[in-house]
Amino acid sequence: MNERSARRSESGFPIEPVYGPADGERPGEYPFTRGVYPTMYTSRPWTMRQYAGFGTAAESNARYHQLLNAGTMGLSVAFDLPTQMGYDSDEPIAHGEVGKVGVAIDSIEDMRVLFRDIPLDRVSTSMTINAPGSVLLLLYQLVAEEQGVPGDKLNGTIQNDILKEYIARGTYIFPPKPSLRLVADTFAYCRAEVPKWNTISISGYHMAEAGATPVQEIAFTLADGIEYVRAAVAAGLDVDAFAPRLSFFFVARTTLLEEVAKFRAARRIWAKVMREEFGAKDPKSWMLRFHTQTAGVQLTAQQPEVNLVRVTAQALGAIMGGTQSLHTNSYDEAIALPTEKAARLALRTQQVLAYETDLTATVDPFAGSYVVEAMTDEIEAEATALIGRVFEHGSAVGAIEAGFQKREIESSAYRTALEVDSGERVVVGLNRFTIDVEEPYEPLRVDPAIEKEQAARLARLRAERDADAVEAALGKLREAAAGTENVLYPMREALRLRATVGEVCHALRSVWGTYQPRETF
Repeated sequence: MNERSARRSESGFPIEPVYGPADGERPGEYPFTRGVYPTMYTSRPWTMRQYAGFGTAAESNARYHQLLNAGTMGLSVAFDLPTQMGYDSDEPIAHGEVGKVGVAIDSIEDMRVLFRDIPLDRVSTSMTINAPGSVLLLLYQLVAEEQGVPGDKLNGTIQNDILKEYIARGTYIFPPKPSLRLVADTFAYCRAEVPKWNTISISGYHMAEAGATPVQEIAFTLADGIEYVRAAVAAGLDVDAFAPRLSFFFVARTTLLEEVAKFRAARRIWAKVMREEFGAKDPKSWMLRFHTQTAGVQLTAQQPEVNLVRVTAQALGAIMGGTQSLHTNSYDEAIALPTEKAARLALRTQQVLAYETDLTATVDPFAGSYVVEAMTDEIEAEATALIGRVFEHGSAVGAIEAGFQKREIESSAYRTALEVDSGERVVVGLNRFTIDVEEPYEPLRVDPAIEKEQAARLARLRAERDADAVEAALGKLREAAAGTENVLYPMREALRLRATVGEVCHALRSVWGTYQPRETF
């Protein structure tokens, strides 16, 4: 018996931190099949990070305080569609979308309100933002500096994964080449200025939500990761200087056993790629650290309370697969933005799993399971082969431009839809175990007046700021974008002078252009 064992079963016998053959792979050792850290949750649970953001910065700030008071460990910011696309709230293209699927952030003034009375040196913040990811990171850093918090005290993540936008989500701005340059500039900037920040969250989640299978999810995600590493190395960065800050973002479905195997296989593939292809020497560069969100696409508007059960099963797969942080969806998200009660219940789901079960008593509880070990090997082999098919196009970008990943995902999505429609794939409450009359539900609604409020705030900002100084700063940003200078430094100065998110993105558009997808069918 291990004398360090701190947990006992309900029957009184000890639960060891690690089980397995003495000569077998250990957690925290290459290739990290069993987990990236030796003790995993036996020393501390995963980070409970609830994704939230809607309406105005003030409304979202109130929700963050509610979540923090309820015991969440980290914040995860959802931005509205105009912010994600690099437009200000008062632009015609933003009409009808302001504050709808996330919070509207137009300038440093909104960012101050968003994090009002939240100590940024004591929370970890994840921001789901891609094309303008560097812009929102700089706003966060500027607000932290106003709080007296230096960059080296900030912890968090920006998604900053532009390649998956071309594949599955569509919130891109610039063409792939300058987009990859912006990612590499962000790697270099954070290395110097915000060293604890995770500079990218390479995302398979949105591909899975679009219909990707587990094999496709990790294959296309890791292929994108390889492309980012190649771009950074080509820009002159040492692989061990940035690779330890790379992170990933995956989905957790209700197919619990396959999800556990998927996470184990993904760690193993990435470790081998980083050590063998890129020659990384730092073991931290080999580690695939990831955040997980339960599967929104599997939630149903019918009998929404059943989603509580689905989310619990999905969370179990993520936890037993070794996630580093987790967001559990609210049961009402198939209908509208989560209510306060629903968001709290989603967090309570994680807290019950962390503190009332024995999941945190031992590392990799499925290790040695015949089915999970076999599935891990099968997923690794199939995903590795699919990565090879991606790079038959020369690069992940080449495959994107040929429409390869998009076609593969759409084909899988179509098969799934046929299975649901035929009843072959059971969805409780939707195609089996239905009820005649649904109970009434009052969703959270976003006030359409928010758009006018944001426009008024922008008008005041533009009237009060030094317009000449802002224009001069934006000119320097355009010069940097046209040359080889790291664009984040002039971008930070423009934002400090109260340039808006839209103005900064338009300055880059004027140099780099906008992406126009090719017809692939």
